[in-house]
Amino acid sequence: MSPLAAIPFCLAATLAVLVYVFYQPRQIYTGDTKTRITYLRERKEVVYENLRDLNFEYKAGKYPESDYATMRSQLEQEAAAVLAEIARLEPVAQG
Repeated sequence: MSPLAAIPFCLAATLAVLVYVFYQPRQIYTGDTKTRITYLRERKEVVYENLRDLNFEYKAGKYPESDYATMRSQLEQEAAAVLAEIARLEPVAQG
């Protein structure tokens, strides 16, 4: 194949790459809109999971007692703050 015959192929490939990279669809899916309460519930689950992991790793001998106590205290404080904000934002159940 001669070098001149490759030019149209290179131009077509370049055009295809540019269209692929820069093409923007008319509708873009942005995902669901999160509310503050949804974020807090997700954060609560993450903090609880971190507490479980911390307990497991402490029992496995990865952390000394002082580090474990400090990290556990910080996670418990964060969990308490998240739970307090959830309680403040959730509507009170009418009974």
